[in-house]
Amino acid sequence: MDTLTSPPVSDVLSRLFVEAQAADGPLYEQWADALSGNGAEVADLMAREAQDYRGVYREFADNYLNVSAEFGHFLYICARARRARHVVEFGTSFGISTIHLAAAIRDGGGGRLVTTELEPTKAERAQQNLAAAGLDDVVDIRVGDALETLRDAVDDGIDLVLLDGAWSLYLPVLDILEPHLNPGALVVAENAVDEAGDYLTYVRNPSNGYRSTPLPFDPGRGNEMSVYTT
Repeated sequence: MDTLTSPPVSDVLSRLFVEAQAADGPLYEQWADALSGNGAEVADLMAREAQDYRGVYREFADNYLNVSAEFGHFLYICARARRARHVVEFGTSFGISTIHLAAAIRDGGGGRLVTTELEPTKAERAQQNLAAAGLDDVVDIRVGDALETLRDAVDDGIDLVLLDGAWSLYLPVLDILEPHLNPGALVVAENAVDEAGDYLTYVRNPSNGYRSTPLPFDPGRGNEMSVYTT
């Protein structure tokens, strides 16, 4: 069974990708221009994010900052291949990646997706989008700082983790979730750039219990997939 390319899921995703392009197109052009120069503007953003991630992300309350369609399909494939029944997502935004993961859980026979979003307005919109896609019963959206929302009521047996929020929190969030990971769990990180602190150093060190590799699509965004081998 595959509902990803069938209504209502496909219709909602098509609408969201159009909305995301309209909302974020100018922002991505601005970042591309900055990176083609000396990159000082982007470097400043990353430095500020490391110091005040809550403040920085609230600057982008109207932006989708979403995964690409290719990345979304990859997430769906990963969840289906892993037969994931328990998935955790850091960074809901308006729900594009959430819909891909929730569809995979539903199509794979059921389970639960716990996702967390700092901005209440984004979480509300994500809830509406999930309902429109007929997937809201699969998803538990938690509003607030992931360092708080993921500390409690996260069951053991996590099959897949998506990290797609504040870069500087990737390793702290993984530290919280790691005791709950199933052997062979997948940890997928979007924008796992060098500014993500020690995250890449950690997951690329086999002694920490992971095997990790960069993903070949969406070049320049620092996407990484790791397998928990412990």
